Amino acid sequence: MPVQKPISSVNDFVVRFANVNGSGSASANEMFARSILRHGVPVSPRNVFPSNIQGLPTWYEVRVTEDGHLGARGGVDMMVAMNPQTWDKDLASIEPGGYLFYDSTKPMPASKFRADITVIGVPLTAITNSTYTDPRQRQLFKNIIYLGAMCALLDMDPKLVEQLIGEQYKGKEKLLSSNIHALHLGRDWALQNLKCPIGLCIKKSDKVGDRIFIEGNSAAALGAVYGGATVCAWYPITPSSSLADAFGSHCKKLRHDPETGKAKYAIVQGEDELASIGIVIGASWNGARAFTATSGPGISLMTEFIGLSYFAEIPAVIMNVQRAGPSTGMPTRTQQCDIIACAYASHGDTKHVLLFPEDPAEAFEFAAQAFDLAERLQTTIFVMLDLDIGMNHRLCRPLKWDDAKQYDRGKVMTAEMLDDGRDFGRYLDIDGDGISYRTYPGTHPTKGSFFTRGTSRDRYARYSEEGSVYADNMQRLVRKFESAQDMVPRPLQANAAKPTKYGVIYFGSTAPAMDEAIGLLEARGHQLDRLRIRAFPFHSSVASFIADHDFVYVVEQNRDAQLRSLIVNENGIDPVRLVPIVHYDGTPITARFIAGAIGDHQDQLKLTPLRKVKS
Repeated sequence: MPVQKPISSVNDFVVRFANVNGSGSASANEMFARSILRHGVPVSPRNVFPSNIQGLPTWYEVRVTEDGHLGARGGVDMMVAMNPQTWDKDLASIEPGGYLFYDSTKPMPASKFRADITVIGVPLTAITNSTYTDPRQRQLFKNIIYLGAMCALLDMDPKLVEQLIGEQYKGKEKLLSSNIHALHLGRDWALQNLKCPIGLCIKKSDKVGDRIFIEGNSAAALGAVYGGATVCAWYPITPSSSLADAFGSHCKKLRHDPETGKAKYAIVQGEDELASIGIVIGASWNGARAFTATSGPGISLMTEFIGLSYFAEIPAVIMNVQRAGPSTGMPTRTQQCDIIACAYASHGDTKHVLLFPEDPAEAFEFAAQAFDLAERLQTTIFVMLDLDIGMNHRLCRPLKWDDAKQYDRGKVMTAEMLDDGRDFGRYLDIDGDGISYRTYPGTHPTKGSFFTRGTSRDRYARYSEEGSVYADNMQRLVRKFESAQDMVPRPLQANAAKPTKYGVIYFGSTAPAMDEAIGLLEARGHQLDRLRIRAFPFHSSVASFIADHDFVYVVEQNRDAQLRSLIVNENGIDPVRLVPIVHYDGTPITARFIAGAIGDHQDQLKLTPLRKVKS
C-alpha cells in the first residue's frame, strides 16, 4: 500500500499517456480527451511527439479542468505508462499520491515502483493476445482496451465513448463493432479485478458550454478562407503543414462554384520555401490575396523575398507556426523564438507587422484580419502561431464572422480616378500616413503603370540612388509603420484586485497558463496587473503600462527574452525595469513555472533592492 494518501479529485486532474510513436495510440488518446468533453467537462490536451516516423517516445497529456484552465499545469496525477524506454522518467513525473497505470502481463521488481503512488496493473498484452491473432490488430486494439479500463477506473460513461467510436467508424460496421468489443474487454476486466473507481473520477457537468474544440492551424486556415485568400503557396515543414492541408480541406467545402463545381482557389507546393513566398508575392502583386504557411527554418530561407515585399510594398501574409530552433532544432517542440527574426526579417532597415493570437479563436480572427492589413499597409504581415496553438486541440469560443463585412483593399487607384486627373506616384504619400496608392496590373491602358523594383527609387517609382531620395522613401516607410500601430489589435489589460507597483507582460500561447498563474500568485500574496500584447508595432499603451509600474515581468517561451528586447529597442525602456521570465525546453509553459519564477522574484524584492535582484 502506498504511504502517501492517494489523490482524490473530481473533474480536476492531469492524465499523461506515454507511448511509442507509430503504435496507433494517438487516436485512442484523443478519443479519451473527447469522451471527457462529452461528459460536459473541459479538457486541455497536448501531444508531445518525436520528429521521426516511429519508434521514439511520444506523450499525450490530457488536463481535465472543470474550472476551465486551458494552459499546461505541470505535474501528472495519473501516468498511463506504455513505453518501457521512458519508464523511469514517467514514474518520476507522477505527483505524490498519484496513480501509475501499466501493462502487468510481465512481472516487474518492486524496485521499479514508488511507495508514494498507487500502482494499477492491467495485463493488456495477455488480454490482447488471447483475443486477437493478427500482430497489427494486437497493437491497435491494445490501445482501445486500455481506454476501456480507464473508463472503469475514472467512472466514465461507456455509452459516450461508444458514441464517439460510432461517429469515427460510421459506415464501417466491422471496425465499429470490433472497437466497441475491445473497449468493453478493458472495461469489464477492470470492473472485475480492480477497485473502481479510483480517487480520480469524471462526473457529468455543463462547463463546456458553447465552446468548440479545434486546432489552431485549422482555425487559422479557415480564417484565411474567410479573409479572402485565394492562393496558398507552401513547402511542407513541421509544424505548419497541417495549416496548408486544412486550407485545402476548407476550400473544397467553401470555395467551389456551386453551379460549375470549379475551384476558385489555387494551392501550389513550391520547390522550397523561397519559391513559395515568391509565388505569394507574385500573386499579391497581381491583385490576389495570398499567403504561405511555414516555420522558423522557412522564414530563414524567405528573408530575401520578405525584404522585397517590404521595400517594393507588395502585400503578403505569412503564417509562422513556431518551433524550437535554431537550425533544425526540435521540429516537434513548441517555442516563441522567431520574434526578432520576423520583426526585422531581411537585411537593411526593415520592420514588419506581427500578430500574436492566444488561441484558435484569435488565430481565426487574426488570420482573416492579416489580409486586410497586408493590403492596407502594402507589406508582409506575420501571424505568429506556435506548435502549442497550431497542432493541439483547444477549447475556445465559437468562431464568428459578419457576412456583411467588406474586405479592406487599401489605397487602390482606379481607372476612373486616373481619368479624373489624379496624380499617381506609386510611392507618393499624399495623406501623411506613409501609405501610397497602388494600381493593379491592367488598371488603365495608358495611365497608372509603374516599374516594380527592389532598388532605390523616387516617389514616382523612377530609379534613383540619390541619398535624399532614398532617405525620403525610408522615412515614409517609418511613417507607415507608425500608422500601423492604430490598425493592429490593441493590447488587453487586466488590473489586479488591489493597487500594485508590479505588472506582467505576456503574449500568444502563454496566455492560458498566465491567467491561471495569477491566481497562484495571489495565493502567495502577490498582486500583478497584466497586459497581453497582441501585435507589433506596439501600441502606445505598452509604454504607458510599463511607466505606471516600478517594474514589469515579461513572460515568454524562448531563451533570449526576445519580446523584452523588442520592447526595450522600440520604446527606449530601461532594461532593468523589465524582468525576463523565460521557458524554452520545448514543452508548453506551465502555470506552476510562471507562478514559481515570479513568486520567488517577488519574495526577494521584500528583502533586496530592485537593482540587486538577479533577473
